[in-house]
Amino acid sequence: MKIKLSPSILSADFANLERDIKQAVDAGAEYVHVDVMDGHFVPNLTIGAPVVKSLRKATNAVLDVHLMITDPDKYLDDFIEAGADILTVHCESNGDTKAQLEKIRAAGVKAACVIKPATPVETAIELLPYCDMILLMTVEPGFGGQGFIPECMDKIRAVRKAIEQGGYQCELEIDGGVKHNNAAACVEAGADVIVAGSAVFGGDIAANVKGFLDAFKVGAQNAAWTK
Repeated sequence: MKIKLSPSILSADFANLERDIKQAVDAGAEYVHVDVMDGHFVPNLTIGAPVVKSLRKATNAVLDVHLMITDPDKYLDDFIEAGADILTVHCESNGDTKAQLEKIRAAGVKAACVIKPATPVETAIELLPYCDMILLMTVEPGFGGQGFIPECMDKIRAVRKAIEQGGYQCELEIDGGVKHNNAAACVEAGADVIVAGSAVFGGDIAANVKGFLDAFKVGAQNAAWTK
């Protein structure tokens, strides 16, 4: 079982975005996490589909696009056409999440749903048949650099159990407060895609990526679900 790193460009140098992404990917990151925020669903405003389109030209890595927006139905087509490989919608957003997931899949893009820390984990588990990935927020979405919420470990274990029991081919991603010192524990609990922002792009990017990959190996060795 290979654990993947998805560096969040929210913490990268936007004046040198292609450079930073290349350094992370060359060091072993397989995904690139793109946080799209509308200033309404969450109290921050970031980027839109044109940036995703530009990133598609700049990297062959998997573009892991997380829509933190109120009305995803208005923008799904834009992000699909921009070149997203994985498109993640919030269960708390407007619209029918199941229908949104089905639309994403029908377009040939991997579909994912995401829940905030306060949302019951059952909300995500019920959507497993329609998901290629489930994302659990382990901080309140909106801003980088927050601390991991320890209570979210139980949610990671619950979703991993549901994936294994149901035989789903679904990745389990976590986002928020994951550092080198807690990444192994997150993998052991059941995560197989880890989002990290400042812990990747703050300082030596290649060394930071290596630190995560080393931690992933430790977590996988200790995890019953990877056996």
